[in-house]
Amino acid sequence: MRTIGLVLTLVLGSTLTGALSAQDVQAQLDGRVSPEVRRAVRSIAADAAAHGLPVDPLVQKAIEGAAKGVPGDRVIAAVRALAGRLAEAMAAVRQGGVPTPTGQVVEGGADALNAGFSGHQVSDLVRVSRPPYDPALTLRVAATLSALGVPTTQALQLVEGMISAGRSPSDLLGLPGQVQTGVARGATPAQAAAGLARAAGGVPPGRLPDWVPPGQRKPRNQHKP
Repeated sequence: MRTIGLVLTLVLGSTLTGALSAQDVQAQLDGRVSPEVRRAVRSIAADAAAHGLPVDPLVQKAIEGAAKGVPGDRVIAAVRALAGRLAEAMAAVRQGGVPTPTGQVVEGGADALNAGFSGHQVSDLVRVSRPPYDPALTLRVAATLSALGVPTTQALQLVEGMISAGRSPSDLLGLPGQVQTGVARGATPAQAAAGLARAAGGVPPGRLPDWVPPGQRKPRNQHKP
């Protein structure tokens, strides 16, 4: 079971999301990765920066891989794959109505894609994440819920339901920990998430948006056409 500390790390993400200069990339990689990896990552990072993508995640991915003893060719492949997800996330976030997203939002989108969400789902969540809801936060929360075992569609419904119910951003941030608590008590991640959705007044997974609990639907006025 993942710890709550790890979940919060995934939710909060990195704060260094700006585009680094070539010198910054070189300085961060020197002595920490092989020359082959350094050359490849510098090239990938330069291309990413040219397209307005955050570069620091690429550098950190290379450093983490090297620290774990991952072979250079696999590190390079992982960095290249991450660059692709960042580009896909950028497109999805823009489709969601944010024409110039911050690096944190793009990273959040990439995390969601990596967790199994589709580009359309990323766009949908960004579209409903209007102030006071930061799309970087909502995307990372959804991605973390999926990492804990909540099905992606259900995780999306839970987060969107919380937003629709007007729950606070801090309530959203607490969702992964609440799912963990439910799992510790014997529920599956899906069951724990369903319980949270009911408590928030959201639509249970698999129900239509106009669904209401049994016995609460108002009788139709027969006098209206």
